[in-house]
Formats: sequence, C-alpha cells, structure tokens
Amino acid sequence: MKTYIQIIFLTVISFSTFVSAQTTEMLDTIYANDQKNVALFFPEPIRQGITGSENFVFTYNREKEQYFGLLQAKPGKASNLLVINRNGSIFSYIVRYKKELSKLNYFIPNSKSIGNEKPLISATTQKDSIQEKVDNKTYYYQKFCSYLLERKQKIGRIKNREESIILSVENIVFDNEELYFVVQIENKSTLDYDLNFLDLSLFTRQKGKKKSLQRLYQEPIYKHKLPLKVKEGQTAKFVYVLPKFSLSNDRRAILELNEKNGERNIELKISHKYINNPN
Repeated sequence: MKTYIQIIFLTVISFSTFVSAQTTEMLDTIYANDQKNVALFFPEPIRQGITGSENFVFTYNREKEQYFGLLQAKPGKASNLLVINRNGSIFSYIVRYKKELSKLNYFIPNSKSIGNEKPLISATTQKDSIQEKVDNKTYYYQKFCSYLLERKQKIGRIKNREESIILSVENIVFDNEELYFVVQIENKSTLDYDLNFLDLSLFTRQKGKKKSLQRLYQEPIYKHKLPLKVKEGQTAKFVYVLPKFSLSNDRRAILELNEKNGERNIELKISHKYINNPN
C-alpha cells in the first residue's frame, strides 16, 4: 500500500485553485541552519505548519495558538514550508539551509498570503448543488456509522488507560475512500468525565542528533454520536470519519483524549499496521 506522507499538501491544494506555476516560482526563500532559531511572525495565530522534508523542522505551539513559529534546518536540499493561520490564510515559502545567517526574524504581512483554504462560492445554483450533495453524504454517514456501532467486529487490541478512564479503538473500517474509526470511552471511575476534545494526529520522529516530534492534525469529515460527557460507570461508543490515508513504518497515529477542567488525559498510539490494513 502506498504511503501518503504529505496528505496535508493534497488537502490544502484541493481547496486552493489559485495556486499556479507562476506563483510557485515567485515564492520567497527563508534560510535557516542547525545553530540558530529563525523566528517567523504571522498576522494571525498559527493553526498548522509543515515542512516538505525531514532536514527542516518548523515548531509552533499546538496547545495554545500563537503568532510565531521557529524554523531550523540541517544541510541538505531545499524544501518548502506551508503554514495555515487560524483564519484559513495560507503562506508558502521555499526553505534552504545556510551556514551563515544574515536574518533571524521574519515579520510576515497579510499581503504575503497566497490565498485561503476556504474558497467562496457565489453562485446560488452551485450552493444548492453542493448542499444537496452534503445532505446525501451526511445521511450515508449516519446510516453506515450506526451500522458499525451495532457490529461486534474488532480490529485488534488498541487500548490505553488513565485513572479508570479507558480509551480504545474497537474497529477501523475502509469504505468509499474513507476510514471509519469506531472509538470507545469507558468510565470506571466514581466521577463523570467531561470531554474537552478528542483529536487524531499523525506523527513521525526525526532522525539524527536533533530529534523532534512532528504532529499533523487530521480533521474528521464527520463525527457520529461524540459525547460531551461520559457519566461514572458508563461507556460511550462513537465514530470518527476521515479521508483515507496510510502510514510508513516510522509513522504512527495518535488519538488524544483531553478532559475538560481535569487531568485525566490519555494518548493512544495506533500502529501503521492497523491503519494500512483496515477491515
């Protein structure tokens, strides 16, 4: 099965029809090395940032959105950096390694954005057509997710526990170019569990002396019966629907469960073998 390492690029490009070959040629270049941090300040907080090659690392605060990120580089071929702000603005740069740096801080204005990930649709007929497709798709998701919740099929033992809260992935199913994750939260504690968020991310550990963990958040297409609260002694079962993806051997998926106003947080690692071989 092929490995889709740069799925985020495909996703963003599919929404960005304005990106042409001429735009690519005119991209600004940012230089970095492995001795200093190069700071990039954006007009809006950073929601997502990724480099095209492993010899470049772009770090930013994923817990609390901030306006700046830090870039470092190891010797190697030039690559690219893609950053998406909280408001959907897209910024793209060529990044290169340079032993001696003359500039350590970049203040990036809105005018440098190459577009937005959410295109506007002005024609009424187009809106009606899209709405009809959305309604039909949502109906299909509802029916298929309900069917999966009733099945007793399991894909393997994918489970983690923290203070009597058990997070598990019961099944992963492939259907119509999409992956369905059947997830279960079991509350064996004496306190209700209020859900803050449940996120699925892809990560890989960089090789070499400077090891870092790059995470790429995966936005679900549809969530079925996601609870806001799991009461004491009860179990909640629900489904996340995501676009199909696969992982190489050095990559994993992480399901992160976070408690609202609490500390019973759980990270559940999902091996590439389960992602690449769904039911």
